[in-house]
Amino acid sequence: MITTFYLPGRVCPTKAIREIAQKADTKYTMICLKPTIEWVYLSRERMIQVLEMTDAAMVYSDRFAKMGESVIESPVIDYQAGALRDDFDFGSVLLWDTAKLKALVAQMDTDYDFAGLYDLRLRATQQPIVHVPEYLYYEVEEDTRKSGEKLFDYVDPRNRAVQIEMEQCVTAHLKRIGAYLQPGAYKALPEADDTYPVTASVIIPCKNRARTIADAIHSALNQKVRAPYSFNVIVVDDNSTDGTAEIIKEIAGNQQQTDNGRLIYIAQDKTWHAIGGNWNVAIHDPRCGRYAIQLDSDDTYFDENTVQKFIDTFEANGQKTAANGPQYGMVIGTYQLTNMAGEILPPGVIDHREWTDDNGRNNALRINGLGAPRGFYVPLLRTINYPTTKYGEDYAVGLRISRDWPIGRIYEVLYNCRRWEDNSDANCDIVAMNRNNWYKDRLRTFELEARLMANR
Repeated sequence: MITTFYLPGRVCPTKAIREIAQKADTKYTMICLKPTIEWVYLSRERMIQVLEMTDAAMVYSDRFAKMGESVIESPVIDYQAGALRDDFDFGSVLLWDTAKLKALVAQMDTDYDFAGLYDLRLRATQQPIVHVPEYLYYEVEEDTRKSGEKLFDYVDPRNRAVQIEMEQCVTAHLKRIGAYLQPGAYKALPEADDTYPVTASVIIPCKNRARTIADAIHSALNQKVRAPYSFNVIVVDDNSTDGTAEIIKEIAGNQQQTDNGRLIYIAQDKTWHAIGGNWNVAIHDPRCGRYAIQLDSDDTYFDENTVQKFIDTFEANGQKTAANGPQYGMVIGTYQLTNMAGEILPPGVIDHREWTDDNGRNNALRINGLGAPRGFYVPLLRTINYPTTKYGEDYAVGLRISRDWPIGRIYEVLYNCRRWEDNSDANCDIVAMNRNNWYKDRLRTFELEARLMANR
């Protein structure tokens, strides 16, 4: 009843998928992405049962992961329309309806070297892909790195050829379903009035960052901009309890005496804010500049010229494209990964060179982030706002801007992304990773629906 095939991982050529479809000669086809699977009693029968109940093209399930002598629960998440990232975790077992599998493979009109399985499952999204929330098998987990170490795999320059194909594949999918955005079709940016007190504001949201906040603030205050431009630094503290607020106040007091109060301290009330809410408070503050430039509370700028480079890019070195507005709604720079001592960590420089003016906003629906540091045109950002969440808030804003307004890039290092044990994504457990991945998939689902409506 089941024909089983082995693929050594989700990166595979179209040729391998065609061979599976050709050789499959039973009602159901199982594709295993790891060589050794141990089954829970009657679990394959359960997968078949769900496949028949739902008339799905494919079903997948939760599993147990064997890590050395340990066995841990390793659940996966439900598939949704916005689950367009090529690294979506189905686990190691995919059970297909063979007739539907063959029909989908017959539609595959591009021969990929790496994106064969990705192409297949994107085509299957027009039919049900069903998650069985039950632990049905055991697999050996070979990648035992912490979540923070896996985070940057998709932007590793060594994987560039794979990423190019994955982008081609998702772009073809968006064209098929009617969600593709044509190059250059942008809305006009809102004009800015003259009420902005400075050209740019560095925004630093923080909570319990006593160890790192002083480095971040001094990195921002040490920026240099040329006349007639100006900047300030807005630090929003979200009820820290570890001495962070006292450090900010001390630096702010010194700045009041030496630099005319360039550092602005905002203390949040006790309601829920998270990172997104802290950004909203900063950008709607009347002291915020025309451009808002990101600096996380545990990171630093690469040198003293970051703010000026953002201003120059927004305004095309003084040549604004509108009477009173910039050429971009958002500008994204390049960062390097370092430890707290400033030593470079692999994969080193992250420049997101996969971005193109023609297709970047389509490929944005595949990747998990657009890069850093980020700068925003505040008159536009005030009409969008951040979602009030502590994860994915920047991705949500970037997706929204990319749909209707141009995004500029700076392909030189502007930012030190410092990795340490207190990074929010340094060592997430499976529950936290699933929650984060599900939320970003949800953001993509919202954005996909908006693009489908706009194209209709």
